[in-house]
Amino acid sequence: MSLALALALPLDLFAITVLAYPIYYRRHHRTDLALAYVALNVGVFAVSALMLAQQVSLGLAFGLFGVLSILRLRSDQISQRDVGYYFTALALGLINGIGSSRPVVMIGLSALLVLTMFIADHPRLANRSRHRVLILDTVHRDEARLREDLERRLDGAVRKFEVIDADYVRETMTVDVRFQPHAATGASTRTLPLARTR
Repeated sequence: MSLALALALPLDLFAITVLAYPIYYRRHHRTDLALAYVALNVGVFAVSALMLAQQVSLGLAFGLFGVLSILRLRSDQISQRDVGYYFTALALGLINGIGSSRPVVMIGLSALLVLTMFIADHPRLANRSRHRVLILDTVHRDEARLREDLERRLDGAVRKFEVIDADYVRETMTVDVRFQPHAATGASTRTLPLARTR
């Protein structure tokens, strides 16, 4: 291992550790995805470092990035927020793996990625709006009454909603809702017993 890669490895491990645990895990409490981000990052770093050592073209390196970027984690439902962390972990591994010969650029880009996720996913910004998919036990034919019912059940101000499905036989309807909780502290929302979320 070259001196540049030996210096790049601890930087990469530090960056992904900060991203996965102090930022992601403390905010979202998912150890499975935090571990997945670390494993993905270290794997991409190792492959990138190997390609750099073998003087493989950068086209192949970015081809690797493209292949990995189309993969999806299918073991559980993944939100768009989790996808953002996924791409950041991937990018960190690639940047630190192939950018070890330019330490200033490597450090700057790594810091930029981690800082961007820290700010973009900060609770004061990210948790103002919430998302739920509700299955109601009634069918509303009037949008105003539907909005009123949703706000009552979610204890928040509905910003946008879309009726996904209405079953007039079973008298149920599925609604995709984006809302802002009334509680300024961002406490967890509650739903009434006659609504199911998914």
